[in-house]
Amino acid sequence: METTSRVGAQAPAAEGGQQVPSARRTVDGYLLAPFPWYGLDEAFTGPRWLMQVGMAADGAVEHGSIGHGDEPSVRNEGTEDKEKFAVVVTVAGNPARRTADGTGLLEATSVSSAAWLAGVGLLSFTWPGQMDHTLRDDWLEQQTETAWVLADDLAGSDWSTLSLPVDGVPTPFHYRESEFGWVLAGSTQAGVHVGAYGRGMSAYGLGFAMIKDIGSYA
Repeated sequence: METTSRVGAQAPAAEGGQQVPSARRTVDGYLLAPFPWYGLDEAFTGPRWLMQVGMAADGAVEHGSIGHGDEPSVRNEGTEDKEKFAVVVTVAGNPARRTADGTGLLEATSVSSAAWLAGVGLLSFTWPGQMDHTLRDDWLEQQTETAWVLADDLAGSDWSTLSLPVDGVPTPFHYRESEFGWVLAGSTQAGVHVGAYGRGMSAYGLGFAMIKDIGSYA
């Protein structure tokens, strides 16, 4: 999503120099986005919370995440089965373009971008049982690479198709499950791509809607 797809696709993650769940940004970054943000629709009545935005090399906001439900922990394995959360990732629908200073090329975004961000986001809140800190770093690197490969092959057998409402309109999504949770990704009529990931909440009953006032999340 920047000069390479992986550079711009940064999601919140665990220890080892990466950001933790509590390191969320304020609403300011979201207000800078030239595109609409998406979250779960009004059928979801639980807590909603801001996470963080991602910026391209030229400083433009390219994506961001909104959390719903329980704020997931990373290391507390005892709570993993009890936590119920869904995170919605909005990705700007951008074509390939030059950076503001003309020195580089920003890669186009796509449904795969949303799938990649959602996949890595789920991993960031996953700590496999019986694994120490050092081993988890290696595991996370390996699984992140796998998430990239999967996101780059949405037509592959690892994905199924799921129809969910977006602003009230039935919309096809690419969907997959793993032992860590579920991931889905699709596009909206508003010109942005939407990804989501979660655990403890079924993806089959979800609906998405444009957030009318992101400032109300502050």
